[in-house]
Amino acid sequence: MSIATMNTPTAALTVRDPWALVPSLGNLDAYITAVNRLPLLTQEEETSLARKWRSQQDLEAAGKLVLSHLRLVVSVSRQYLGYGLPHGDLIQEGNVGLMKAVKRFDPDQGVRLVSYALHWIKAEIHEYILKNWRMVKVATTKAQRKLFFNLRSMKQSLKEDAAEADLHRSTLTDREIDAVAGELKVKREEVIEMETRLSGGDVALEPTMDDGEESYAPIAYLADESREPTRVIEAHRRDVLATDGIAQALDTLDERSRRIVEERWLKVNDNGSGGMTLHELAAEYGVSAERIRQIEVAAMKKMRKALAEYA
Repeated sequence: MSIATMNTPTAALTVRDPWALVPSLGNLDAYITAVNRLPLLTQEEETSLARKWRSQQDLEAAGKLVLSHLRLVVSVSRQYLGYGLPHGDLIQEGNVGLMKAVKRFDPDQGVRLVSYALHWIKAEIHEYILKNWRMVKVATTKAQRKLFFNLRSMKQSLKEDAAEADLHRSTLTDREIDAVAGELKVKREEVIEMETRLSGGDVALEPTMDDGEESYAPIAYLADESREPTRVIEAHRRDVLATDGIAQALDTLDERSRRIVEERWLKVNDNGSGGMTLHELAAEYGVSAERIRQIEVAAMKKMRKALAEYA
């Protein structure tokens, strides 16, 4: 089956070997195109596959869960491209996190795999960045690597040639910078930048404890979570439920129940206060306040059911 035939809802996940449809990460563009064409699972399909994996250790079911979420890893990994690491490596680490999430996922907890997997995907990518942070910040090009490996020994040689009074200097003089740049055939600005990097301490990406309170660290803002696709989708879904969903749920109520709900929960006066109280509504309808409360409880229960069906 070719990638072009993967537009049907279950085509890609019902072939004998669906992994054959995903190219190697060596061809990154083809890989991303392929995983974006893999169909998403419905909640019922996801729950069924997850239960097969948990109860029967069905590897085929686990594979389908992983395949349907590969596009999520691609999306999350894009948020970390500014750290100088290959996109393919970030995706590969994220895929490891996705597989760990599938292994531990419990479909009976009422959470979709996409939400559960985000933690594991980001955790693996963060770990990869932490392991490579120092290397990335020190040397990223061939010229910088050459400068990195030679600058330390050249500084030592220059110090040995310097006067005894200068032996405790940690920085290079202008003459020494020119000498290093001439010897290694690089710009003096590159020598200054590399020396600054080498003399600087590592930055702690993980948060530390300070005076009993957790302090902020770069790991907290490696990615803007508000821009994550799942967060955007969730925010849009909440907005829809708060408008169209509420309106549709109100339509399921009789006139009296609807007015009670609107007065008790939806009306806000100019002074910031709500609508009518239980006693005020009771007086208007000629019943007890307890009866109004019972009508309100029944109406809210009916609305919750309508909202669940709408969602």
